[in-house]
Amino acid sequence: MLFRRIIVAAIFFGSLASAAFAQSGDKPEARLLVELNSVEDVAGSCKLTFLVKNETGQSIDGVVFETVIIDAEGSVLNFSLFNFRDLPAGRPRVRRFNLQNRTCDSVGQAIINGTSSCVVGGSESDICGKTLTPSSRVEMELLG
Repeated sequence: MLFRRIIVAAIFFGSLASAAFAQSGDKPEARLLVELNSVEDVAGSCKLTFLVKNETGQSIDGVVFETVIIDAEGSVLNFSLFNFRDLPAGRPRVRRFNLQNRTCDSVGQAIINGTSSCVVGGSESDICGKTLTPSSRVEMELLG
């Protein structure tokens, strides 16, 4: 009886190890992580700071996102083009944008509404929109 339990346990743990080994060979998902990292009121403007991690496997020469700012009550305040510039593959970048004449507590959400431009290898690409993964570390939401 004990021998049978040992055999069953060995088979079970052996299958777990082979499953983990098979998963480690999977290719990681390509993502362009855009995190709203902090917000700060500065001289009558709301400064939005983004942490961007390009995990697409390709360096991005430049990306501009059409961004919609929504107030705390859900009304659209304005449309803006946020130029995140170059984003090297595998290297984090920090980008800042100011919302003029606006306090941060008056903003409820920022929505990346689409990609205005995404240049990879000197040509327009759809990788920025397809791999966009927005998140927020602060109370203000970032959607995409």
